[in-house]
Amino acid sequence: MDLDTLREAAIEATARALIEKHGIAPSEESDEWEEEYRRQFAALKQRHGGSVQIAPRAAAAAKQPLPELRGTPEELRWGASIREERLRDIPNDAVRAFWVQLWPRAKQWVDTRDVPTQILLLRLKPQYDEWRKKQAEAAAARRAETQKKASEAAAYRRKLQEAGVTPEGLVEMVDASDRFDPAPIAAKLADITVTDRHLRIYETGDPNLLLVKEKDLRGNHEYAIERDEGLVADLKLFAQAPRREAGLARCDRDLQTAGRGGHKRNHPTSLRSAPARPTRVFCCWAQWRGPRIAEYC
Repeated sequence: MDLDTLREAAIEATARALIEKHGIAPSEESDEWEEEYRRQFAALKQRHGGSVQIAPRAAAAAKQPLPELRGTPEELRWGASIREERLRDIPNDAVRAFWVQLWPRAKQWVDTRDVPTQILLLRLKPQYDEWRKKQAEAAAARRAETQKKASEAAAYRRKLQEAGVTPEGLVEMVDASDRFDPAPIAAKLADITVTDRHLRIYETGDPNLLLVKEKDLRGNHEYAIERDEGLVADLKLFAQAPRREAGLARCDRDLQTAGRGGHKRNHPTSLRSAPARPTRVFCCWAQWRGPRIAEYC
């Protein structure tokens, strides 16, 4: 058995194992490196016996577009190839992302072209550790925000359930009310969507009336109903939906209308021929089929 070949294979296996574990290999003089090297040496000796072969270099990760470097044309030409060659030596995605973000100028890659990769990684380790710390803090903040929104949505749904408030029930109360001529519009109370119907309900200048702007399969309708304090309280509770809940409700409404071809009926052929009124682009419809031009209040 070639002892030098065995040692070389153990060194490569040690570096690969430590980089996969920590992102950056520690110094070869550290106790951790020595311990890992002994373990890899013993494992290779037992596994391959007298037919030890040098382990191939870690395969490069799936090639992903890298941000363009900054610099002179000559620096860019050399910097891009040097960077690509450097990154092929790094099996850890986090280390590659950190390095690319840290060195956006081609000159940084060109000036260090003769420095071994492991030496550069050791020099950059303090900055990498700080970068990973910030990444972890940002991820924790995102998780906390997600949990907060989920808690708010759950509390909102629980309030509605305890109060017995549903979109269908609110629409039934509106339908059961006597209708009057529209009154001057004031503050908006709620936005309600049920099958084939979308109602926006407002306070009015008349303390005894509420204004309803309704859109259904027949078109747009506007009328007033008698103000009922119980209905107003339920509308205000319903309107307390967290932003995510409100966005999902709007998505449902837009997709339901799109499935019936309702958007096409009210779409102007061009913005110049659209009615002279404020417009709004609904994100959900834009993501589903294209921008929706609709009345906005």
